[in-house]
Amino acid sequence: MISGYGSGNGFELYLLDRSGGDLSTFFDVAQNYIGKLRERPEISAAFSSYNINYPQYQVDVDAVKCKRAGISPTEVLSTLAGYYGGIYASNFNRFSKVYRVMVQASPDYRLDPESLNNIFVRINGEMAPISQFITLTKVYGSETMNRYNLFSSIAVSGLPAEGYSSGDVITAIREVADQQLPRGYGYDFGGITREENQSSNTTVIIFAICILLTYLILSGLYESFMIPMAVIFSIPFGLAGSFIFAKIMGLENNIYLQTGLIMLIGLLSKTAILLTEYAVDRRHSGMTLSQSAVASAKARLRPILMTALTMIFGLLPLMFATGVGANGNSSLGTGAIGGMIIGTIALLFIVPSLYINFEYFQEKIKPIKKKKKAPDNMIKKEMKQLEEVKVSELKVR
Repeated sequence: MISGYGSGNGFELYLLDRSGGDLSTFFDVAQNYIGKLRERPEISAAFSSYNINYPQYQVDVDAVKCKRAGISPTEVLSTLAGYYGGIYASNFNRFSKVYRVMVQASPDYRLDPESLNNIFVRINGEMAPISQFITLTKVYGSETMNRYNLFSSIAVSGLPAEGYSSGDVITAIREVADQQLPRGYGYDFGGITREENQSSNTTVIIFAICILLTYLILSGLYESFMIPMAVIFSIPFGLAGSFIFAKIMGLENNIYLQTGLIMLIGLLSKTAILLTEYAVDRRHSGMTLSQSAVASAKARLRPILMTALTMIFGLLPLMFATGVGANGNSSLGTGAIGGMIIGTIALLFIVPSLYINFEYFQEKIKPIKKKKKAPDNMIKKEMKQLEEVKVSELKVR
């Protein structure tokens, strides 16, 4: 439940009559639209409490009779409204409290149309029955007529079907509106559906800003516009893990999962940055592209795995959460864990390959200046470490 928006998971929208046409036509359009919504598999129920068949009395004031009697139609309607609907007169103080004074006829004297004969209006010092100036006609119409954004509106509510998210429902509402609503009629969302529709348009912008900031910071770090591409292009492989795990767990792409994706961009970027940074240092020390990439992956394997496993085990309670808020916690934890597992494994193999390609293009544009001091010692030291790792692996086997 979100305070101020209700306790359900339904949707809310308003059909708008922008043409200012007849209410009966508007009602028929709304009923046809609701019927088409019910046929969509994403929507389990759609309904509206609006009804134009509410029994009413239409009040017609005879302006000619009012003019002959020397009163205005406004006075007649004010008297009618006062006796039947009630009007505010004044306040009075009693027992240290302020009470409102309302003028209204007793319920026994306003039960039927014949009661109009007992309601009088003053004419030149005399009283005349108000029934002489008005005519009542039985009609059927809407009990109330609401307006939304200054247009006549009909509120429509409903519930999503099992297995479909609110985003799927919003898409279905738009598609049905484009197909069924005639010219001059429109719609707008209300309540939490309106907030979700407005915020969903900013998701792509947020991700684009995250990618852009990451690229600019890395460009300043490496003093290159090509090497940061190895980090940027490796991030989607990790984000794919979030959607794979969410699909396995039967979760939808909601705001909680998207929040976890933004967090993953930072975590996966950190892993890719460590790999490329070590590879750049070794390349500047005199190693070949392949040697620097492989040496970087092996040197950073243990720290990367320790960081990833710590994150994964820390988020396991969120992934298997129960009780209040379990869906949100599970979406956040599942997305983060899936992204860390698949992203970490993928980045260990993909980042070195991407680094080799983009570093190759970078050197074509601007050749690197290798360090002159003891490059052979650095190479020998790295090769010796690699041989020691191979020997230890053989001993374990």
